[in-house]
Amino acid sequence: MRLLVTRPEPDGARTAAALRARGHEVTVAPLLRVAAIADADLGAGPHAGVIITSANAARAIASHPRRAELVKLPLFAVGRRSAEAARAAGFGEVTSADGDARDLVRLVAGRIPDFAGAQSGLRATGASLLYLAGEDRAVDLAAELAAHNVPVRTVAVYRTVKAAAFSPPARAALAAGQLDGVLHFSRRSAEAFVDCARLAGVLDRALALPHYCLSSPVAEPLAAAGATRIHVSPRPDEPALLELLRSS
Repeated sequence: MRLLVTRPEPDGARTAAALRARGHEVTVAPLLRVAAIADADLGAGPHAGVIITSANAARAIASHPRRAELVKLPLFAVGRRSAEAARAAGFGEVTSADGDARDLVRLVAGRIPDFAGAQSGLRATGASLLYLAGEDRAVDLAAELAAHNVPVRTVAVYRTVKAAAFSPPARAALAAGQLDGVLHFSRRSAEAFVDCARLAGVLDRALALPHYCLSSPVAEPLAAAGATRIHVSPRPDEPALLELLRSS
């Protein structure tokens, strides 16, 4: 298949390599740029652990002045890729939920029962978990965990910036009908895809393609714009999405 990958680097290049290894032709056109927030205020603490829902958070914190302090803490990651990025950033104790944000909430709530308010619990000491997040979040993780009496401090450590337009190769491929599908890994990149296609004058052609989405929320902007050939991964991870291509 001739596929367009829209996720930001370095993930886009890695996904493209995996697709090419499976025999696909790939055009990489990142529609988001990820930038670390260098002066992110992590607060005074104490912090009992760290939570991340994206590999971008681990990459952002790798250059933070307080990195050495943070990597000593246990870290809870939403999935395998974010867990790998955390280990690469220097975290030693990493646990993956191997799922989505709801799976992460269940993991954290189950692994830290004394956050429920016992006298010996971390709530009584004023400690909290530190959620290293992006500026734009699909799920309010702190609110979800508050329902389990788990205190969380949310700090934005990176931001994503939408591309203003398609790259020339991506626009040319869409205009010429030289693609068999598009892979979408985030809601914001799907929104950017629709915006860029409209700006390029190829919206109808772009929406007519098969779209392979990491989750239902990722697919929502495409469906709202009129796309009908939408395939949603059974699990919110790259291996499941690549397997969806094979079975579609």
